[in-house]
Amino acid sequence: MWRLLVFVGVPLAELYVLSVVENRIGLVNTLGLIVATGMLGAVVMKRQGAGVWRSAQARLARGEIPAEEILGGIMVLVGGALMITPGILTDAVGLLLMVPAVRSLLFPSIARKRFFAIFTSRDEGIYDIGPS
Repeated sequence: MWRLLVFVGVPLAELYVLSVVENRIGLVNTLGLIVATGMLGAVVMKRQGAGVWRSAQARLARGEIPAEEILGGIMVLVGGALMITPGILTDAVGLLLMVPAVRSLLFPSIARKRFFAIFTSRDEGIYDIGPS
């Protein structure tokens, strides 16, 4: 049911918001806004992604598993894709995902769903899959 909401509801909401914005600021300004947020999304995604990458490398250098950084990188990628996608609502959600504090707030709820259980596992057993 939630997929129906995403694939039908979000585009309908985007069209509604775009029509409201177009009525307020005009067609040319609305199109300019869409293009500008797309370009901004690409720039912010590149910068935030580089920051996440540096943080992950630092944790790996300390011998730690960079689970938060991996999830943060995925959120930056999704946020950038949302900002590049035409629409006001998707731009707003994408921009929120670019903010490190927002990503930190989202991490526990996503990790709780065991999405990244493989990266946070503390099992240090040895697995030998070679011939005996």
